[in-house]
Amino acid sequence: MRTSDYARLLLLAAIWGASFLFMRIAAPAFGSINTAFLRVLFALIGLAIILLLMRSPLRFEGKLKPIMLLGIINSGIPFLMYAIAALWLPAGYSAILNATTPLMGALIGFSCFSEQLSGRKWLGVVLGLLGITLITTTGEVALSETVITGVLACLIATACYGCAGFLTRRWITARGGLDVKLVAFGSQLGATLFLLPFFGYGVTAGPVVDWAIPEVWASILAVGFICTALAYLIYFRLIADIGPLRSLTVTFLIPPFGIFWGYLVLGETLTEGFMLGGVIVCLSVWLVVSPAKPIPSQVLGSK
Repeated sequence: MRTSDYARLLLLAAIWGASFLFMRIAAPAFGSINTAFLRVLFALIGLAIILLLMRSPLRFEGKLKPIMLLGIINSGIPFLMYAIAALWLPAGYSAILNATTPLMGALIGFSCFSEQLSGRKWLGVVLGLLGITLITTTGEVALSETVITGVLACLIATACYGCAGFLTRRWITARGGLDVKLVAFGSQLGATLFLLPFFGYGVTAGPVVDWAIPEVWASILAVGFICTALAYLIYFRLIADIGPLRSLTVTFLIPPFGIFWGYLVLGETLTEGFMLGGVIVCLSVWLVVSPAKPIPSQVLGSK
């Protein structure tokens, strides 16, 4: 990997780590549904501007419907779940739980897509569950129904991410692929249309929201334009340059940044049990995503 690849990897981790901070600021003020909808709306606008500036033709080659459905699974539902979690969980909690995405991917692949799990990956899954338990029971937030709801919301989000990876391979990649900018744009279009009815109902029949809060709007704009639209382009570019496996190492870097931003801006503190749980989760992710070492030919023998 080049120095520029490492720099982009760190930048992406810092951006995605900040998304939990921005949602932690916005969701309690605007509500979880409004926050999730505005995030995908501004991401859609940002990607549309990029496509216009680059003069990219909107040729989806018959894949628009599956891309929009992927957007619901990979953005609409997860962003809503993280916005719900942000009502009660510190930003660092959501960032650590986000790291369970490869674990969920492994379990979903095994259960639904005939993927095989080695003993190493099963160990990673078990350690991941242990880490989640430690985070939930020993962190700074007292265990309660709302905290459990927040944790479950994060795990639903990571399960959606894990499932979306396999569906992308089946619906898009296996059918000849498509320009990643169009995939990102179409997915945010699907997520926006999915959340629009909920947003409309919330605005007309839900609790009254004070929309005139500048710092909340700044968080919404940042999480939409920077943490979603820009981050998607950086991530897809990394996949093209260094491959999907190396790009997955961003999973290890997001939690430290999420914890750092939460501490720096919101003054969130961490307990030893939380830190231990976070380390265990990162170790479990490493066991799941790291490739097994090939067996030397001398050991395999020959006939």
